[in-house]
Amino acid sequence: MEQALDVLAFGAHPDDIELMAGGTIIKLARQGYRVGMISLTRGEMGTRGTPEIRREEFAASAGIMDLAMHSMLDIPDGGVNESEENRLKVIREIRRWRPALLFAPYWETRHPDHAHCSHLVREAAFYSGLKKIESGEAAFRPARLAYYCEHYHFAPSFVVDISDVFEIRLEAIRAYKSQVFNPDAPADDEERTHISSPEYFRSIYARAEYWGGRIGVRYGEPFLVREVIRTEDPFALLIGRAREEGQG
Repeated sequence: MEQALDVLAFGAHPDDIELMAGGTIIKLARQGYRVGMISLTRGEMGTRGTPEIRREEFAASAGIMDLAMHSMLDIPDGGVNESEENRLKVIREIRRWRPALLFAPYWETRHPDHAHCSHLVREAAFYSGLKKIESGEAAFRPARLAYYCEHYHFAPSFVVDISDVFEIRLEAIRAYKSQVFNPDAPADDEERTHISSPEYFRSIYARAEYWGGRIGVRYGEPFLVREVIRTEDPFALLIGRAREEGQG
């Protein structure tokens, strides 16, 4: 049996996780948690790059973030949906790695694959706990699923301060040389896309600054959980380290 992960992040394509939740993933890994990420597809329908290039970039980014594991599934790019076959593939990964915490994209989003990824991970997280669903691994259900923000904002359940790891997050994003804007790269003949534009790269800063500003820090990443969070110590939940750091 594989050594269990503490945290497992899912994205529809290589680079989705880094672009939207990379700072939090890096921060958790630096705090000593075993963190992994899985792309449901190889990104083969993307305008720029090839599946082979994107696999190399995915691995390079995982190395920069110091992840315990990274993996690509073989769900077709542009064909992510909540089929029984796809659900079983995600169930196998959840049961294999047994994470306490899952991350997935928020279900209201621009890209259909991302919305399907959100629903697929939620369904798999539940069904992975049913022992009568056979996959070759023992039944297991993660404790919590949190959603990261993409294009459409939500009222977050919490915002993570990523100020201290923001530059590492940018380095992980820049590992996707075929995808994102690079002012030092020579001109190429590949078609410009949404995320390869300089405007998009500037928006990475703008979004992080906006959410950081909401919690009084330089950079932040927002997350949503569907369930009401239980606590027996509201002081620790709401105040936590703030008093120790002179912020309370």
